[in-house]
Amino acid sequence: MNSPLLTEPGAVAAGGLDAGVAAHYGDPYAEQRALAARWGVVDQSHRGVVRITGADRLSWLHSLTTQHLDHLDPGVSAEALLLSPQGHVEHQLALTDDGTAVWAHVEPGTAAALVEFLTSMKFMLRVDVQDVSADYAVLTLLGPGVPAAGAVPATVRLDTGFGTDLIVPRTALAESVAGLRAAGAALAGMWAHEALRIAAGRPRIGLDTDHRTIPHEVGWIETAVHLSKGCYRGQETVARVHNLGHPPRRLVLLHIDGSEDKLPAHGDLVLLEGASVGFTGSAARHYELGPIGLALIKRTTPVDATLTVDGVAAAQEVIVSPDAGANIQIELKRVRGGLAGRGRE
Repeated sequence: MNSPLLTEPGAVAAGGLDAGVAAHYGDPYAEQRALAARWGVVDQSHRGVVRITGADRLSWLHSLTTQHLDHLDPGVSAEALLLSPQGHVEHQLALTDDGTAVWAHVEPGTAAALVEFLTSMKFMLRVDVQDVSADYAVLTLLGPGVPAAGAVPATVRLDTGFGTDLIVPRTALAESVAGLRAAGAALAGMWAHEALRIAAGRPRIGLDTDHRTIPHEVGWIETAVHLSKGCYRGQETVARVHNLGHPPRRLVLLHIDGSEDKLPAHGDLVLLEGASVGFTGSAARHYELGPIGLALIKRTTPVDATLTVDGVAAAQEVIVSPDAGANIQIELKRVRGGLAGRGRE
């Protein structure tokens, strides 16, 4: 489904996973500055939207996901993961409950698989799972000036820790954006969103992860995993790494040499002295930091080592500490618009 906002003046369509919405509207660096200094709206109507109803919805999701959801208060947002039996991340959900239903949004193209899995786990419980992506769309508000809850109309509002997500009727998408712009929001595309997301050290499943990724490796242990809740699929791996060991890899922010006019592609090898130590995820050009990217590399890679990606030198900034796991808590702090991580006992 192509967004109606692609008809806006200057709109340039995004590609790859973000196809269907705009990469930018003519000036991606100005869009980044507007989001960083004031506030704006990003069209993420290509994301999937899932709605779960029924009296058992919260206790059921609590038993399946990594998050404590049993008594989630209406209007409170949460991030949750669905893991494989081996503890590998299969789905990442941003969700909230409105008192009668749980609303969640997920990466483009993944809602159908999520609904299929959840439906297979219903058994005799009072739950109903629907993919409502054809009827509802996601808009993301970013910036220090984002209005408080209630000031912006939406079916559901989620505060994710990286902006505010609005779920609105798809038929009202253009009207909703027009109202936000009338209230002072700048219109920005996915280029601006991704540059700020990467600088903030926030991974996207499918872009910055692979089929072997476990929560400790990318910092989700802090935001999407409740370490003292009951059993769920994949919990043994989470508990083992957290209490007894370290994850094999860690997420880093790459500061890429800007003298070469290119960005690494998704999946490019990250090299240290000619040997592969990991792969690149997403990359973008940041209005202040220049070319940046996220990479998943071996935990034992020296934190001060200069790496090479597609023949270009890249310095690394720690997001997940090499000491993550074994009762080390990942403590994230903002540095120059990004995040650095350090472990603490």
